Amino acid sequence: MKNYYKAVGIISIILILGIIVLAYISRDSYSGSFEDDTTVVILNDIAKIAEENWNDLSVLNEKSYNVDYIILDSSNKLIYNSPNIKKNNTVKDVDKLTVEKAIKNRYPYMYVIRGGQVSGSVILLDNEMSVYHKMRIKMIIGLIIFSVFLILAALFYGLYIHKNIVDPFDKMKSFAGNVARGKLDTPLEMSSNNMFGVFTESFDIMREELAASKKREIELQRRERELVASLSHDLKTPITGIKLTTELLTAKFKSGAENNPTEKTGAIDSSVMIEKLGNIYKKADQIDILVSDLFTSTLDDLGEFKVNCQDEESKILPEILRKYDDKELINTAEVPNVLIQTDSKRMSQVLGNIISNSYKYAGTEIDVSYKVIDDYLEMVIRDYGPGVPKDELALITNKFYRGKQWEESGEDGNGLGLYIARVLMEKMNGELLPESNGEGLSITLLIPMS
Repeated sequence: MKNYYKAVGIISIILILGIIVLAYISRDSYSGSFEDDTTVVILNDIAKIAEENWNDLSVLNEKSYNVDYIILDSSNKLIYNSPNIKKNNTVKDVDKLTVEKAIKNRYPYMYVIRGGQVSGSVILLDNEMSVYHKMRIKMIIGLIIFSVFLILAALFYGLYIHKNIVDPFDKMKSFAGNVARGKLDTPLEMSSNNMFGVFTESFDIMREELAASKKREIELQRRERELVASLSHDLKTPITGIKLTTELLTAKFKSGAENNPTEKTGAIDSSVMIEKLGNIYKKADQIDILVSDLFTSTLDDLGEFKVNCQDEESKILPEILRKYDDKELINTAEVPNVLIQTDSKRMSQVLGNIISNSYKYAGTEIDVSYKVIDDYLEMVIRDYGPGVPKDELALITNKFYRGKQWEESGEDGNGLGLYIARVLMEKMNGELLPESNGEGLSITLLIPMS
């Protein structure tokens, strides 16, 4: 605020100087207005000299009265005029001027008396060197000078306002825009003598706190993802152990049942045990898929997800499908014998998610067809369930999205299956395209060929 008061002081000084100049000029002008008091003296002096030198009025050339005048004889004929009258005079037709016209125009005049008779008259003329014109010109000049001072003061004040108020607010507006866009690394630059110093400093402190908070949040999210990735990876080991143990027990009971068909294990016969073990295996396999999806999603968020594509024979695709066809609902056409560029492990995850979704929400037969299109092997997986509304087709491959019909079905799900499948296909330079005509859902996979 000190600079503000300084600016106001300077402006006040400028205005005071302007007023002083105007007052000085006005004083000088008004003092001139009192020259009317000497008009009679001038007229008397000229009339006396004219009376004494009527026959030789040229003696008046030696006199200087700073006013133009003429002398007329008794018949209003011009017999003398003051020096330079042609140059200074503003009265037209001076030689035609009479006493009557002088009276009408209020020109000062006086008769010249000689021997008790009027011999002529002296008339003072109104010209640009007269008192009135001098005062008017001086007043105009004074007003011009005062206006210049006033304009300079206004310009200075305007520049001050723009530099110290408008510019800082513009910078703060730009700063607020950067903060809104999340650009927290750009400081709020202000000059040291800015009148909003404390205010702007508070804004910059807020920016630093927001930047630090955002950094902490990002670090916390990264740690959470790393924790989820670590737990997902660690969970796969016991799940794999459960599946292996289940397979081993199932094989053992099957072998025992074949050797001793009538043998029972305690109160439960071998067929029931085999069925229970099969259910355990399926549930463990479902958990394994979910954990794999969670692990893949977390790695993708961390930017550490990788695929290892290599040449594979197309026959691996039906083999992968058979692996996930627990209910034997898949009808697969003959696959063209071509080489495809893919990561077999990730492709298994893609197909596993698609088949799992179809089992869960459609529960119908699944037809699989193949076709070579340009540099891609097109694989179409179609079920005959309720399908997906058109307005949701573009959303079902989004992370954590579940369609309305899927939510109303009451089936468990996390909205990761098709999202993971899409991400994996894109990372393998392929594409996943969902389609639905109201009767079932078709998933088209475009797999690049070698």
